[in-house]
Amino acid sequence: MQITLGSRQAERAQSVAEEVVDAWPTLSLPIGGADNEGAARAEVIVVATPWDSAIATVKPLRELLAGKVVISMANALVKEGREMLALIPPRGSVAAALQATLPKSLVAAAFHHLPAAEMENLESGLEADVLVCSDNPEATVVTESLVDAMRGLRPINAGSLSQAAAIEAFTAVCITLNIRHKTHSTLRIAGI
Repeated sequence: MQITLGSRQAERAQSVAEEVVDAWPTLSLPIGGADNEGAARAEVIVVATPWDSAIATVKPLRELLAGKVVISMANALVKEGREMLALIPPRGSVAAALQATLPKSLVAAAFHHLPAAEMENLESGLEADVLVCSDNPEATVVTESLVDAMRGLRPINAGSLSQAAAIEAFTAVCITLNIRHKTHSTLRIAGI
């Protein structure tokens, strides 16, 4: 599996890709960098931009992303003091706004509750459940397969894309807990 990091500037994306590879010299990481158009040529796209730039990032790529699974992991959040607060973006969630912007793409929402610091550390031993929602069965299957391929993560089908609003908003609670307790907690769903 080849991974391509995208950015407005290909040089920046390549530099970040090299930093990731250099940080883990004992691993063989097939990661490269390209401009956003180059990254959009991948089979599966993960939109990992800040929430307020997600639409602007994908809109010019609409035709390149047609027919592809696009996974949204953005959360509309703002920090106020020692708490994160959920914002309500147009259409109720970032994922729904992406689907409206990319009507020919197969949008899924996932990875919202994973602590970034733990995701960056490939040896963190991260264990978590990842809630996946989509209106498209193919997008759900592809996203669940991607999650399942990541050691320590378990995908859970959370239903239609309308669930993304609650899932994205709950991330504010998860981050606030991490701030208050100075930890990197994860979400585990018991009984499933």
